[in-house]
Amino acid sequence: MGIVQFLTPDRVICPLRAADKTQLLQELARRAGEALNIPQRTIFDALVKREKLGSTGLGQGFALPHAAVEGLKTKFGMFAKLQRPINFDAIDGKPVDLVFLLLIPASAPTDHVAALAAISRRLREEDCAMRLRKAENAASLYAVLTNGEVKPA
Repeated sequence: MGIVQFLTPDRVICPLRAADKTQLLQELARRAGEALNIPQRTIFDALVKREKLGSTGLGQGFALPHAAVEGLKTKFGMFAKLQRPINFDAIDGKPVDLVFLLLIPASAPTDHVAALAAISRRLREEDCAMRLRKAENAASLYAVLTNGEVKPA
């Protein structure tokens, strides 16, 4: 599974301002809600519920908040490069500056494993992390994230 299957160029944000983890999740939920026509509160509550199970801060400055959302029909991705790193309770204790949001339909709660693996694999590549941090706009970030993938017809 490729990232282009659930991330489009218009869902890459650079830079995103957030003072803390809660504000970040609220802003991502707001933007996702607008794009999906799903109440922001529904998305935010799903993300908070998932975070209570354990932080989705993967370490090395990356976070991968994800949740199953009622009313969602297909996987939805959004990527943000933060203006300043924030504490995200990551497993390595380091602040986060790169965030990939993944929302999945509540009707298919296990259908996201391949998507999480694709995102995690890409973000953990040392060269990818360096290029994402150097990218100065959304188009450059999208190009790095998708690494030339072509969306299947």
